[in-house]
Amino acid sequence: MSIVLTPFARTRLFPRTPRPNTVRDCTPEQFERYLNEHAPQQVLDGYAPFCKLHVHRNWTSTRCLTMPVTEDNRHLLRSAYEARTREELPVLVRWFEGVDPPVADYLVAILYSRAQLAREGAPIEADWGVVGCLYTAEPAEIPMAPITMMRNALGVEEGGSGVPIDREAYRRAVAFWEANANWR
Repeated sequence: MSIVLTPFARTRLFPRTPRPNTVRDCTPEQFERYLNEHAPQQVLDGYAPFCKLHVHRNWTSTRCLTMPVTEDNRHLLRSAYEARTREELPVLVRWFEGVDPPVADYLVAILYSRAQLAREGAPIEADWGVVGCLYTAEPAEIPMAPITMMRNALGVEEGGSGVPIDREAYRRAVAFWEANANWR
C-alpha cells in the first residue's frame, strides 16, 4: 500500500509559515515517508468506506489538536468566518488563543482512497492520500466538526465528499465540539 500527502493536506499540515498548531519537527516528505515505512498501531474505519484512519505513536513534538473548554479558559475562545481554500465559502469557526496544549501521544492520519480523490478532482498515483491528521492524547478519532459534515453533505462542488449527514454522528460531534475547541 502506498500513501501520499495531498496538496490540500500539505498546505494545512505544513503551511509555508509554520504555526504552533501544525505538524512539528518534520518536513512533508519525512511525514509521507514515515507513513509509508511504519505500519500503523491501528487502522480505524472513517466516516465512509473510502476513508481510513491510521493511528501512529507521535514521533514529533506536535501538540494536541483540541483542548476542553472550561470556565478558566472560556475567555480565550475566539471566532471568525474562514474558508479552508480560496474556492470554499467561509464558515464560522472557533479556537483558543493563548493556551499551551500538551504534546499529542498519537498522530492519526486521515486517508482517502485514490478513487474518492479522483471523484473530488484531486487524482493521486498512490493507493491512499492523506487529507488531514488529528493530533490526539488517545489512539482514537476526534469527531469531525459539524460544519465539515455539512460541507461533505453539500457535495464535491462545495469542497465536500458527497457523503450525507449521519444524524447520530452529527449529534455526537456537536456534543464533543461544544465541550472542546481547537487552538492557535
